[in-house]
Amino acid sequence: MKAPGKPVTPGTRVSASGKAAASGLRNAETVSQRIRQRLLQARKRAHANDNIAEFIHGAEELRALEEEVAGKMQEVLESLVIDTESDHNTHGTARRVAKMFLHEVYKGRYHPMPTVTEFPNVEHLNELLIVGPIAVRSACSHHLVPIIGKLWIGVLPNENSNLIGLSKYSRIADWVMSRPQIQEEAVMMLGDLLEASMKLDGIALVLEADHLCTQWRGVKDDSHMTNSVMRGAFLSNPELRREFLQLIRLG
Repeated sequence: MKAPGKPVTPGTRVSASGKAAASGLRNAETVSQRIRQRLLQARKRAHANDNIAEFIHGAEELRALEEEVAGKMQEVLESLVIDTESDHNTHGTARRVAKMFLHEVYKGRYHPMPTVTEFPNVEHLNELLIVGPIAVRSACSHHLVPIIGKLWIGVLPNENSNLIGLSKYSRIADWVMSRPQIQEEAVMMLGDLLEASMKLDGIALVLEADHLCTQWRGVKDDSHMTNSVMRGAFLSNPELRREFLQLIRLG
């Protein structure tokens, strides 16, 4: 889940860019600048679909970031020539949008992964398990408009697998999907996370979604996208893959 790049550790010789980042952190004037400088100092990226929660220092700083975003959003509304003083419908819109971005639709960027309790596979379960359809909501990073769809997850555990409760699949999926991104990368990211944490023999994901970036704007077409990720036994065993795809069609 973490972006490539090694953090600066004690005893490591800091490069000129690292020193510049440290200096920038001390001189940063806004909350977003301080967070960005921490990322630079740790040599971490801040792409739209990256989680940066570890670089936000607590709830107080997150609230301060929300205030900053609200102020910038107010400027956007003013540049759109929207009178938020006399228009009662848009009075307070900037603050509502800031809260929505940081704590709802993009919360997968600013909040840590939800706690997921794992338990050992005591009964040595090794049969196909399918979870879905899970309702997912994301946002296109090209235009910041919604992606809404249905997700199916197939897992093939072994005796060494870490199992999780049914609702936890939805929690993890929501955390990964609640970021600006493209559908293809989102499904791969979720597959990587589940595969690494659960130690499975195989995992399969299928996401079918509507994209408002094509339905609401542009060509205004009602088509949707379906993509899949197959790992382990689902990739090497055609019969298992066929069984999974057949079962989700019946569902």
